[in-house]
Amino acid sequence: MVVATGFFDGVHVGHRHVIQQLTAAAAERGDESMVITFWPHPRNVLQKEARSLRLLTTLQEKKAILRDLGVDHVEVLEFSRDFSAMTTEEYLRMLMDRYDARAILLGYDNRIGSDASDSDQVAVTAVNLGLEVIRTEMVPSEQGYAVSSTKIRNMLVEGDVATAASMLGRNYTLHGVVVAGNRIGRTIGFPTANMQLYEPLKLVPGNGVYLVEVKTLGRGFHGMCNIGLRPTVSAGSARTIETHIFDFDEDIYGLDMEITFLRKIRDEVKFASLDELKIQLEKDRDLSLNVITATS
Repeated sequence: MVVATGFFDGVHVGHRHVIQQLTAAAAERGDESMVITFWPHPRNVLQKEARSLRLLTTLQEKKAILRDLGVDHVEVLEFSRDFSAMTTEEYLRMLMDRYDARAILLGYDNRIGSDASDSDQVAVTAVNLGLEVIRTEMVPSEQGYAVSSTKIRNMLVEGDVATAASMLGRNYTLHGVVVAGNRIGRTIGFPTANMQLYEPLKLVPGNGVYLVEVKTLGRGFHGMCNIGLRPTVSAGSARTIETHIFDFDEDIYGLDMEITFLRKIRDEVKFASLDELKIQLEKDRDLSLNVITATS
């Protein structure tokens, strides 16, 4: 095996650079490629203040993306405090003994093991054990800085789904089941599908209204999604993910739905009445349809 190891949250463009080198190196050597990742996120295990860390990809999404990128094997190791105590040598020996690792890819900030100060130290230990080391460099984004999962999370929290998409290499998605709401949207001509996420730790973009693509019933649609506290109709309520699907009026309660974020339309606003809300939603819909027409 030629191995790359890390959490790979989001499998963003920097990660993809690593994966491309991984699969190329494996093919060149006549070996197989393997990504070894972890669950749960190390910060959620080791840092009490970070236990609410939200993720860019569910475990299932991450595995699917890695396989789509041509990785032969994806292994998931349970991350625990005991696991985190392994030294660099112990971890690398485990890769060699358990997975027949012959080479390992190391990124510029790839620290492996409880005693590693940097990736250079990891490389020295690997070479001493007989592992071939393949070094990878950081990948700058279109904005000129290194891509990271943290930066992408920050962009999504700010509602900047376009910049997040440029760093992910794809548009951001949420996946869940449609649950019953209070049906107020239906009374003003804008019925919505309320989503409950399959993975509670998946990061939800910042509050606001977004143009989205929707997949449900095995078909694709466009719509607009409101994320927030619904201040006009239920101040103080829990945060919701509600999507109005254009030209759609079918019962999908209890069914699977995926939404893909294309752009932010506006911030969430509290209106004085349902009539004012309806007028704004009509403007949001018109803007969304114009964007769809212009980009189709």
